[in-house]
Amino acid sequence: MKPLNIARPNATGFVLGAWLLLSVVPPLGASHHYTAKQMEALASRVGQTFWSQPIDGKGPSLSVTPTANGKLLRIDSVESLQITELVGQTAKNPYYKIKRENGQEAYISPEQFLEAFNLTIVTTDPAADDKRKLAEAADADKKRIEWIHKQPWSPAIKEAAIKKQAIPGWNTSEVKNVLGAPTRVTKMRGPIKNAEEQWLYPNGSVLIFINGLLSRVEHGASK
Repeated sequence: MKPLNIARPNATGFVLGAWLLLSVVPPLGASHHYTAKQMEALASRVGQTFWSQPIDGKGPSLSVTPTANGKLLRIDSVESLQITELVGQTAKNPYYKIKRENGQEAYISPEQFLEAFNLTIVTTDPAADDKRKLAEAADADKKRIEWIHKQPWSPAIKEAAIKKQAIPGWNTSEVKNVLGAPTRVTKMRGPIKNAEEQWLYPNGSVLIFINGLLSRVEHGASK
């Protein structure tokens, strides 16, 4: 059978996966005609993890039982789907047993898996980039708090710093360590030729520095 290329560009793994499924999955309606070799090929997916990827809000459908008339449930959010077992091999009526991210178990036939493969079921986590950014932000905040605890400040000042409340008298380095970098910096000269900087933050706050030290904070409306 000629392999059907259902993969996206630059997705060699997807092409091979689709080819494997097409090589071992009989036509729809012929689920009882698997050979032992085909069963072995289907079983090779046991232990692998896939992810649901809803399209227009609609994800893959799984069955609560390994039967053709089992109650269906649709996965309309991104979550991991681990194939834990290939059931029904003795009767040559196989179904993949799926462990969902919430721990619940469900089933999908190889034919239905093929239909959804590379569409609403994919081999990489669609939310991986968002999860990575959240993990990086959490790690950065952990380091920020660790830095605050090492400063020779009073407990009240440290508590304020942890809550990202700037304290007059801090220098620019201390403010950056506590609040992060500003979105915009404006430099100017004060009325008595003092070096003045205004730091704008995403929440609308403006921090005024005089000669490198925080003089005051002007709170603006969050944007």
